[in-house]
Amino acid sequence: MATVISVEQARQLDQKTIEEVGIPSLVLMERAALAIYDNLLADERFNLKRVLVLVGTGNNGGDALAVARLLHTHGFAVSLLLVGKTEHRSPQMTKQLEICEYYQIPEVPLTVDFSQYSTIVDGLFGSGLSRQVAGDFAQVIQRANASGSSIHAIDIPSGLNGDSGQPLGATIQAISTTTVAYVKTGMVQPGAARFTGTILVADIGIYLNDRYEE
Repeated sequence: MATVISVEQARQLDQKTIEEVGIPSLVLMERAALAIYDNLLADERFNLKRVLVLVGTGNNGGDALAVARLLHTHGFAVSLLLVGKTEHRSPQMTKQLEICEYYQIPEVPLTVDFSQYSTIVDGLFGSGLSRQVAGDFAQVIQRANASGSSIHAIDIPSGLNGDSGQPLGATIQAISTTTVAYVKTGMVQPGAARFTGTILVADIGIYLNDRYEE
């Protein structure tokens, strides 16, 4: 059975890997993106003919942008939907966006018709979400769920509390989730499976006790 950790443990492990081990955040992001990209390709439930990537302002959004770039550079039609205020963007998310702009990956407005996409990649919120989802984020999540598209979530479905497994308002209903390093406690709570779908673990080099445990 996969090792399960709390949101706080995940934050501490991430910080330790970056600051003590010395693996830069962008390197971890690239590793996560490669795992997510591979998982999308390996799952026949995902038709990658037209992909919409939902991008939040934090590092989860940075992961999503890296996935979008991998899809684009491998010939898939992918579009970006950026959600949230520009001033809230993390440095890593901003850097990944600059790379996507270099590759001229198209951005679409909030009013875009979600139903035209065969697959949606959810990169709005990471596991640290603790507030109710509102505003544009809530609307985007609701429209994604209603689109009929197959949804893959990055780390944890946006809107799901990483510790309790309770939805914080509008919550992504994914058919699969690639969680980073370890499964989060909330993902295995009763009722969480209808949001997470199949859970896949991406080994990106973040370990308990300096080694991978499962």
